Amino acid sequence: METQLGKITSVRFGFGGYQDAQFGLSVGLGAEGWGVGDFMGAWSIRTKVSKYTEWTEADRDAQLAKTMRYLNQLLIDAKKQHVNELVGVPVEIVFNDGMLSSWRILTEVV
Repeated sequence: METQLGKITSVRFGFGGYQDAQFGLSVGLGAEGWGVGDFMGAWSIRTKVSKYTEWTEADRDAQLAKTMRYLNQLLIDAKKQHVNELVGVPVEIVFNDGMLSSWRILTEVV
């Protein structure tokens, strides 16, 4: 595991995730010379539940609720009121074998 310090470099709420077919929160994280993206959300309502989906409408609803609670906590941790104010907030980012494992707002310094 490797830990890096950085900032939130971009944030948006809307379409994103897999081939922009999902709906939720997209966050860019990084520092000078490097960056990584993270997404939390669910399949858009454009994607209909069918016999081929491995999830239900209840699963989608639960994931969207989880995303909203997550965003609410990010704003509280960052001491911000609006999503766009998250850009520039310092973060700690954890990588495992070069892949994003987790990240958090550095509440100690905000």
